[in-house]
Amino acid sequence: MTDAFIDIPGVRNFRDAGGIGALRRGVLYRSGSFHTLTEEGARRLKSLGLRTVIDLRSEFELDVWPDQRYDLDHETLGLPTLPPHPKGSDRPWPEDQAALYPFMASTAGPSLAAVVRRLAAPQSLAAVVHCAVGKDRTGLTIAVLQSLLGASEAEITADFLLSNIGLGLDKGPTPYVDETGTERLSRPVDAELLVSSLAWIHDRHGTIPGYLHHHGATEAEVEAVRANLAN
Repeated sequence: MTDAFIDIPGVRNFRDAGGIGALRRGVLYRSGSFHTLTEEGARRLKSLGLRTVIDLRSEFELDVWPDQRYDLDHETLGLPTLPPHPKGSDRPWPEDQAALYPFMASTAGPSLAAVVRRLAAPQSLAAVVHCAVGKDRTGLTIAVLQSLLGASEAEITADFLLSNIGLGLDKGPTPYVDETGTERLSRPVDAELLVSSLAWIHDRHGTIPGYLHHHGATEAEVEAVRANLAN
């Protein structure tokens, strides 16, 4: 297993997002949710200097599976990647992974701009971005940040695919119970999924910064993120 993974008891798929492009190690992490975080896990998070947790889950997920904190004093920001569930539907989001990734790109702009705004502040680091298991919503968010720091598509994709190892999906789909109590299958990710999200952004906005600017992130904020996260 790659040395990007860090053992945080009670947190799945926790790893350092740095070490590619100009993004340095020890400032930006990615993971699944903290709802089963243990006291030992909290101690290890504290040793990383964690100051910001960016939670990409829906309000409903937060109600069902709130993050555990123990004595951690980080700031938590809830910045949902996907829109809220409309009345009369408990799963409005595409079930098919191939459809989900462009859909995420189409809805994640405000969340991603807010992520940039937060990470533009020097006191925000170290930060962790997480969703439920750190695979899809987290995958897109981290890919955008790594792209801002000059990582190549090949590097970004290789990091994205590590979630298959971190979640045990390298052996195939695994069952899980979602926030509504429904049993579903968690499926491995492949490179084409992330590429489809990034292609959606480039087709409509030209560049990642252009996409972020469209949703309210300023050039100064984008540059501040680069400065804060760079080697």
